[in-house]
Amino acid sequence: MPTERITFAGHDGSKLAARLDLPDGPVLATALFAHCFTCSKDIPAARRISARLAAMGFAVLRFDFTGLGHSEGEFANTTFTSNVEDLIAAAQFLAGRNMPPALLIGHSLGGAAVLRARAGIPSIKAVVTLGAPADPGHVSHHFEDALPQIQADGAADVTLGGRPFRIGKAFVEDISEASLNAAIGDLKAALLVLHAPRDTTVSIDNAGQIFLAAKHPKSFVTLDDADHLISRPEDAEYAADVISAWVSRYVDLSPPAPPPGAPEGIVRVTEADPGGFLQDVQSGPDHHVFADEPVSYGGTDRGMSPYGFVSAGLGACTSMTIRMYARRKGWPLTNVSVDVSHNKVHAQDAGMRADSKIDHFIRRVRLEGPLDREQRAKLLEIANKCPVHRTLEGSSHVTTELDEPVPA
Repeated sequence: MPTERITFAGHDGSKLAARLDLPDGPVLATALFAHCFTCSKDIPAARRISARLAAMGFAVLRFDFTGLGHSEGEFANTTFTSNVEDLIAAAQFLAGRNMPPALLIGHSLGGAAVLRARAGIPSIKAVVTLGAPADPGHVSHHFEDALPQIQADGAADVTLGGRPFRIGKAFVEDISEASLNAAIGDLKAALLVLHAPRDTTVSIDNAGQIFLAAKHPKSFVTLDDADHLISRPEDAEYAADVISAWVSRYVDLSPPAPPPGAPEGIVRVTEADPGGFLQDVQSGPDHHVFADEPVSYGGTDRGMSPYGFVSAGLGACTSMTIRMYARRKGWPLTNVSVDVSHNKVHAQDAGMRADSKIDHFIRRVRLEGPLDREQRAKLLEIANKCPVHRTLEGSSHVTTELDEPVPA
């Protein structure tokens, strides 16, 4: 999975460090990931979920909020509202690259932030929260012993997750006033709430509050015994699988339009992924598919293999030929299906003398309807007369010419 390291300007102009995880083939949609309180873009849950979404065609931007990770700025000067503004800035950056995000994903306090940020990102179609608090003020329990000092001195140094942080008074006041009910009720996007019943950091009651405040379409899926950080690989993979299955209902994952210009009668194949094998196949001006190789052969398995297309041609031509004959005869054929498999076999195994390998296609033809034995036998005979069958069994000649590039 290719990853691009980028920076963009946050809410106060600070340069925020980000990673843009890209699919191996065309970008079908874009997602924006917000990490948990005092975490970073590189926590395992963020990396694994981003990788899974990239595998299904999403570009995923994950970044460090101001003052965290590799981003510039002072964490002590940030607030929940500034996190929301950073998210909107990230969305605007993506829109400037012609990649407006359609999906928001937020983990813990990042989940609360995406719920609030949705109103400022009009391109969003779906929102996912992972272990999110229903009230941003919930995070204050992480440093409740320091609250008196923060109120008295304006800031205090605290230890969170074994690391030192300076929490400012503005942050405490902001999260205490940041109600999410109105934002959730007016989300205007599909919502998926993911939460673990045994989460000891943010209790599952928060998931219930978020779910009840939201309007449909909304979904809730339990993360069972996952911890709050979703640190186990199997839990992160499960969350990623659920998100990837759910989001396709609400986000348009249609492939990009095929390249224009393929004339009638021409099949044009254009490389779609120079780093892999994905090919954009256009037949004339109206028909468009992808060709690829399996992952085991270095591809991304986003389309049929070249030999798969050959088998498909043989199967389609066989079915059409049988149907045409039965229709002309007026026979009661209700349905045709053809299974085609392809292998390389020794010529001797196929009854030929040459000591070499040849292509061996096996067709299994299924005929449905009240046909008698003679009709079935005749239709099987007709299957061997389909034009593609004759082409494969006959001798073909391929001429290859170099198409010179058009001068700029």
